[in-house]
Amino acid sequence: MIYEFSDLTLDLDRHLLTRDGQPVKLTKLSFRVLQALIQAAPALLSHDDLIDQVWGPKRVITPDNLSQRMKTLRQSLGDDPNQPTYIEGVRGEGYRLVPEVRIQSALTSSHSPRQALSSRLLVSLAVLALALGYIAFDKFVLDPVEDGQLAQSARQEGHSAALTESIGDKSIAVLPFVNMSDDAGNEYFSDGLSEELLNLLARIPELKVAARTSSFSFKDKDFEVTEIASRLKVAHVLEGSVRKQGNQLRITAQLIQADNGYHLWSETYNRKLDNVFQIQEDIAIAVVDALKVTLLSEIPEIRKTDPAAYQLFLEGQYLKRRISKDSLDRAVEAFKQAVEIDPAYVPAWAELADTYIWGGRTEGLTRKEAVVLADQAIETAISTDPDYAFAYYVRGISWIFTKHEFKQGIEDFQHALRLDPDDAFIVAAIGKGAFLTGKFDLAISQYQMALAMEPVVPEFYWFLGRTYLSSGRLDDAEASFRKLLSLSPSSYGKHDLWKPLLLKGELEAALAESDTSFVRAIVHHALGNAAEADEALADLIENASPYSLAMVYGYRGDVNKTFEWLDYMLENSDDYPTWILTETAFRSIHSDPRWEPFLEKLGLLEFWLEMTPNW
Repeated sequence: MIYEFSDLTLDLDRHLLTRDGQPVKLTKLSFRVLQALIQAAPALLSHDDLIDQVWGPKRVITPDNLSQRMKTLRQSLGDDPNQPTYIEGVRGEGYRLVPEVRIQSALTSSHSPRQALSSRLLVSLAVLALALGYIAFDKFVLDPVEDGQLAQSARQEGHSAALTESIGDKSIAVLPFVNMSDDAGNEYFSDGLSEELLNLLARIPELKVAARTSSFSFKDKDFEVTEIASRLKVAHVLEGSVRKQGNQLRITAQLIQADNGYHLWSETYNRKLDNVFQIQEDIAIAVVDALKVTLLSEIPEIRKTDPAAYQLFLEGQYLKRRISKDSLDRAVEAFKQAVEIDPAYVPAWAELADTYIWGGRTEGLTRKEAVVLADQAIETAISTDPDYAFAYYVRGISWIFTKHEFKQGIEDFQHALRLDPDDAFIVAAIGKGAFLTGKFDLAISQYQMALAMEPVVPEFYWFLGRTYLSSGRLDDAEASFRKLLSLSPSSYGKHDLWKPLLLKGELEAALAESDTSFVRAIVHHALGNAAEADEALADLIENASPYSLAMVYGYRGDVNKTFEWLDYMLENSDDYPTWILTETAFRSIHSDPRWEPFLEKLGLLEFWLEMTPNW
């Protein structure tokens, strides 16, 4: 179906908006919003109806989020909200399309998917930064409960068509390619190639691509392809293997139809390492051909770099995700070498900064020195490419977690979101800033949106659980932490599940979840077991940080001791945990006259005064 309105044409079949024959770039969500407004025209579309049509009836979208999405769409159209040409907003009610809409029949494209993709993909070097780390994002999400039930019904009854219909036959997951090299150390390359393919396919609007975090959660797991596809809610799976020996590559890829396990396409490529990006392009073209996808007229730009810098970048990403002190240090070295080879390689500068912030450094480098180097790397990235969203995200992280400058950090998160509104990790960053400054409703909404885009990121469930905990939604907090543990049993969720149980009065259950001295000192005190509580406390006084001791005394209701250890923390360190404002342990001291002066020292008083009175 083709709709014409004013000087614009919207082609639903080609997922394309044009002005006078030239493409107008829209994000996926902006396209859906515009489609909903066009199909409702000339009627007013209420806020609720718009949210239901674009995000689905079970998604929680705040007015601020809807307003931001509309602002993004208007900017893409070149529309002025004060004198609208295309979209008129009616305060408190909704939105309507201003121009008259004319309907045409859809035209058949004269270009094959191969021609469309080949003409726009640069046969050059691609980067992995937008698919890795914090900014991996899911292009395809359905309601987990409803669609899980549908998938189960389809499997039980053998109705594979029902599953395909619910998830769409243009959906795909890219599984991590198996490293078949003699050197196990080449695993970074096979993982990186898989992620680069995922990133490339995810940028084709007509394809629904499961996110990296979701797909890679099945790495080294013994699941049938049909089961993986069902869990990821996709109709197809791309898998393969990589053998790398010196400068020679042997890459095998195969596209599988999930409902019956049939191979739709497979190919083996024997090339030199310098041709790795041509292989990626060939595989992407083959997938598009096999799925009979009609492409947009514009393919996102692919960054170029030196092949050696690209390999070091992939290695750095691989090491960074392992999150050990040694791997972070090695990731720093890999990223440094990458930017030495190509000083204009923006993704490597941004990743280098992010790795410095989270503890990676070279030998002899202090924490403060690492932060200075992180800031320098961020500024290099931004000055080289002012439109690179991830660099602003990293700078926001630096403002908040290394300098405790919350406003500046939140401003950078917001700028990153304007540049890339479909990035789940940046959506979550807005929630992170909101949580740390006591705006719990906004934080919950943002993390729910992020999880709708990227449903299996442990970090999202942890922050959502922490926000529920701070806002008093204890059952929801417990559910979030349990979901986190089901996704990642060794994650930090095991350190927090006891908290909602404690606050709900389920003391034995809280103790059963964590048997550390920290928890024993708190829970045994609540149980009235003074000897056990004091024994655990004595151990903490010998070994724990001042902040941990302040938390223990806060939960135990000892106001003076709580302030004593908080003051000691500030006297002996310039640093403090960023979530001190929202820590439930300190609710016992909120009414004390020393609380607000303490927050003023930390630069948090203004946020405290904006929080709801019941906190």
